[in-house]
Amino acid sequence: MRSNSSYSELKMTIVKPNWSRTMGMKVWALEPDYAMIYITEPARDKGTVTLKRKNEVWNWLPSAQRVIKIPPSMMLQSWMGSDFTNDDLVRQSSVVNDYHHNLIGEEKLNGYDCYKIEMIPKPEAGVVWWKIITWISKNKYLQIQADHYDEDNVLIKSFIGSKEKKMGSRNILTHWEMIPVDKPGNKTIMEYESIQFNYKVDENFFSEQNMKRVR
Repeated sequence: MRSNSSYSELKMTIVKPNWSRTMGMKVWALEPDYAMIYITEPARDKGTVTLKRKNEVWNWLPSAQRVIKIPPSMMLQSWMGSDFTNDDLVRQSSVVNDYHHNLIGEEKLNGYDCYKIEMIPKPEAGVVWWKIITWISKNKYLQIQADHYDEDNVLIKSFIGSKEKKMGSRNILTHWEMIPVDKPGNKTIMEYESIQFNYKVDENFFSEQNMKRVR
């Protein structure tokens, strides 16, 4: 059991200009390197599993009875039709290891007094984003927002958190929106319904074999 382990249940709503759909999921995590995501609804997607191990991603497709490893060329493709990409799933590992972090200011954002931090990739890092700007609250060190820029220094998408609540033993932001700048009317909303910290799980849980067994 690790202090950085958790089990959570979430809803993800994919919003398009003319329609939306909602998915349920269970997530086991051992941050920052491991996560297992099990889709609980709708029926057509139920049983689909995504496994993240460090910088690699696998999908279990129950309809095809196949485990598929996501190749590097597909890391920028949409995950489950959402505004999240496969790369977003592994980014937490990446931002720790692959970026230099610089404090560039302090400002108020969404009601929080924040540190403004610029993340620039290390020369040897094979990462997607040329720059990430993130805002971290001063009082509880919560990430409030992260803006992602391409190699032309153009803002591509923003990841914005809100609705702070105490869940389990911690205060977290329970409502997250991934908003692509170049697609008006599109966004993906992630909402935490519950979370347990210090969940009993270790690295062995996050295996290709276990993808077929989790429920």
